[in-house]
Amino acid sequence: MLIPASSTEYLHVPVTAPEGVDLTGAPVKIAVVAHRDNPATSEWKTAAWDDGEAVVLIGPGSLLALTRGDYRVWVSVDPPGAENITRMSGHLGIT
Repeated sequence: MLIPASSTEYLHVPVTAPEGVDLTGAPVKIAVVAHRDNPATSEWKTAAWDDGEAVVLIGPGSLLALTRGDYRVWVSVDPPGAENITRMSGHLGIT
């Protein structure tokens, strides 16, 4: 995805649960980082669910006001039970 730095909008991250795992109501977080390492604890932002996708507001005036550059988008879901699912879900370019 490529968006301008001046845009404030919801970033939508599709989430597919592993077989047999119910994500309904599970806490979800998104990290948008400009490095290749796993996100640090402070880089995770609370997200919301929207029709099976995790969403978080990005851009000016949001908790994720991103400057021009290339970013990696991560999602983390903590469903009931032993699993905590964390995945890099894609790339985001800010122009």
